[in-house]
Amino acid sequence: MSITDMDPARLSKANGLAPVLLTVEEAATCLRIGRTTCFALIRSGELESLLIGGLRRVPADAPAAFLARRRAERQAA
Repeated sequence: MSITDMDPARLSKANGLAPVLLTVEEAATCLRIGRTTCFALIRSGELESLLIGGLRRVPADAPAAFLARRRAERQAA
């Protein structure tokens, strides 16, 4: 599977629905970071995620919320 196949915008066009949950790889693609960095953000609590069964999923709005917090922190400094 290529990176373009995991693009959430492309996925929503393919089935007509916007995804509610993203895989860690999809969240990493949204943030333009690597999978390992994305897992590190999840482990540190900076990026929200859920465990569903044995699957780690990131709410679709979590990457934007993460960026908003980082921007606010940067402006406050």
